[in-house]
Amino acid sequence: MQTRIEYRPSYSLAIVTLDPGETIQAEAGAMVSMSPGVTLETKAAGGLMASLKRSVLGGESFFMNTFRAPSGGGEITLAPTLPGDMVARELRGETLLVQSGSYVASSEGISVDTTWGGAKTFFAREGLILLKVSGTGTLLLSSYGAIHEVDLGPGRGYTVDTGHLVAFTEGIGFNVKRVGGLKSTLFSGEGLVVDLTGPGKVFMQTRSEDDFLSWLIPKLPQDRRKG
Repeated sequence: MQTRIEYRPSYSLAIVTLDPGETIQAEAGAMVSMSPGVTLETKAAGGLMASLKRSVLGGESFFMNTFRAPSGGGEITLAPTLPGDMVARELRGETLLVQSGSYVASSEGISVDTTWGGAKTFFAREGLILLKVSGTGTLLLSSYGAIHEVDLGPGRGYTVDTGHLVAFTEGIGFNVKRVGGLKSTLFSGEGLVVDLTGPGKVFMQTRSEDDFLSWLIPKLPQDRRKG
């Protein structure tokens, strides 16, 4: 499998070249185009309970699409729903914890599961609900805005707004908390943050979907027919 990403960082498109018989698993709706002969199978990945857990807890699609190349190989293009960047990460027996909504696709040999970020996730809609992605192969992630990477050395701390977190490597310590007191949380424009402690790599997005919606929704026309 070979992957290249075009039109970065605003409207990224992943162009994936598949070897004969090779497959790639992708979120429902991620496929933009594919070459002749590529076949599609839609199923509840990992079985019924695993799919329910991913869908209900992780905010991902219940069904996953698996695309298989014909004997002569094939091509598929993939893109996320929101405008922004994409990154192709090669996993070699590693595990990444991925923020819900940032997973796009993965090659054979990679499993996707759901894990909780702790009970404090219940304090906000953007709670740190994570997908646990592990194995060996190619992982495609997306972001709203551009992707910014930070390498944390052993013991180095770093704080990220949960709405800007894309993924981080397993082994990084993390703790979700509110910014300041309740008044600060309500009126500062900030909500939950996550304190991260290295070693490991952190992927962040330069824009937040929740912040955009908070700006947009009050500006939408109101239905004056009511009342």
